[in-house]
Amino acid sequence: MTVEVRRGKLPGPTMLLLAGVHGDELIGVETLRRVLKSKSLQSLRGTLIVVPVVCMPAFLARTRYLPDRRDLNRLFPGSPDGSFGGRLAATFVEEVVSRCTHAIDFHAGAVGRPNLPQIRVTTGDEGALELAKAFQPPAVIETGLREGSLRSVFSKMGIPSLLYEAGEAHRLDPSSVRYGLRGVFSVLRHLEMLPPLKRKSPPKSKTIIASGTSWVRAPQGGVLTSLVDLGQAVTPYTKLGLVGDPFGRHETPITTGMDGFIIGINRLATADEGDALFHIATVSNPEHAEAHILRSDELMEEHTDPLR
Repeated sequence: MTVEVRRGKLPGPTMLLLAGVHGDELIGVETLRRVLKSKSLQSLRGTLIVVPVVCMPAFLARTRYLPDRRDLNRLFPGSPDGSFGGRLAATFVEEVVSRCTHAIDFHAGAVGRPNLPQIRVTTGDEGALELAKAFQPPAVIETGLREGSLRSVFSKMGIPSLLYEAGEAHRLDPSSVRYGLRGVFSVLRHLEMLPPLKRKSPPKSKTIIASGTSWVRAPQGGVLTSLVDLGQAVTPYTKLGLVGDPFGRHETPITTGMDGFIIGINRLATADEGDALFHIATVSNPEHAEAHILRSDELMEEHTDPLR
């Protein structure tokens, strides 16, 4: 495992940036590669620990999982006497995680299931929520902790952490990388690890905060036609898509009973009964949320260099 350390001349927080816990999720790998190339780090205060690829065996095999088909993000904090994954997890926690005061973990959706750029924080973690707002993603999702995840370790160790989700596995989505880059440097400035921008900052868009999410699943198998996209508002009256019998005998509309906006979507052309198709973040005013997400995308397009 390659661990890059950048130390500032003055003391300050220790920020851990990590990606590649799942070897096929490349958005974070590319984002952190660009962070390491940035001249902005010459003005760093405190310490920056960057691990672009945590699970190298999975990265080399271009897969999500460890060689034994286990998910590393279900094995934390690990065990020095356990399986290969358990030992990797334990070493990472002892040698790297224990040295940081803050952390940002980069992830992506599965193949064919892209995610809207979003930050996930633990419900009730005010320190993490403050960092999430500084990151300025289109959406912040408050979620519970999953046992065995790295985020649960951060929580138990009292380390404010963000989980960035964007794009999909095996793909480099340019806007997802740009959101990630801007977010990292915005958080570093928020923590005073970097000096403020000399020029006037671009106008900010409001981050939408959602307190819960839910998947809409396929009512039957067949050919899938999606009628909505990432960031789009939905209500109980919105038709999300159609699942059609390939022989043209019938098709079934897909609907939801909640107000919210799409944060994840299944782009595969076929579905089996019960497949997760649309991931919805619940909010009380979906149209308001959609407008802010569109505004956020427009600002990102206007200001394409988040490092200046």
